[in-house]
Amino acid sequence: MTVELRAATTADVGGIARIYDHYVSTSTATFELDPPGERVWVDKVDVVTAAGWPFHVAVLEGEVAGFAYVGPWRPRAAYAHTVEDTIYLDPAATGRGIGTRLLAAVLDDAAAAGAREVIAVVADGDTAASLALHRRAGFSPAGRLERVGRKFDRWLGTSLLQKSLPGA
Repeated sequence: MTVELRAATTADVGGIARIYDHYVSTSTATFELDPPGERVWVDKVDVVTAAGWPFHVAVLEGEVAGFAYVGPWRPRAAYAHTVEDTIYLDPAATGRGIGTRLLAAVLDDAAAAGAREVIAVVADGDTAASLALHRRAGFSPAGRLERVGRKFDRWLGTSLLQKSLPGA
C-alpha cells in the first residue's frame, strides 16, 4: 500500500466531497446537516491555501483516501497563531496509519506557516477514533462543551483538545 501525501488542489474536491458527504449523512463526526457539495470544497481549498495554511490529501491507488487542513480558530487578530484542525478519512482507509501520517504532515506544515497552538473539536458519538488519533499526536484535553449541537434527534457535545507546536 503506497500512500501519497500532498497538497490538495481543486482537482481533488470530488474525492474530498465524497468522503465528507459520507460523514455528514451517516455520523456525528460533523454537525453539518446537509452535504455541502463540491463547490464549497473548491472555495475551502482556495481560502485555506491562500491564507498560507496547509490543506493536504492522502491518495491511495489514485483516489483521495483522506484529507486534513487547518484554519483560523477565531477571526480576531490576537488568535492569528491558533488554528483548528480538520481531518477525515474514507471509511475504507481507516486503520492503516493514514490518518496518523496525514495529521502529522498538516501539523508540521502548520507550524512552518506560523501556527503555535492547534485546537481539535471532536463531537460526541461515533468519534472515538478521532479522539484516539489526536491523543496519539500529542493533543491534551482542554475542555468540554455540552449539548451544543443537535443531529439525528440527539443533543451532542464536543471535546476540545489542544496541542502546542514547536516554537510555541
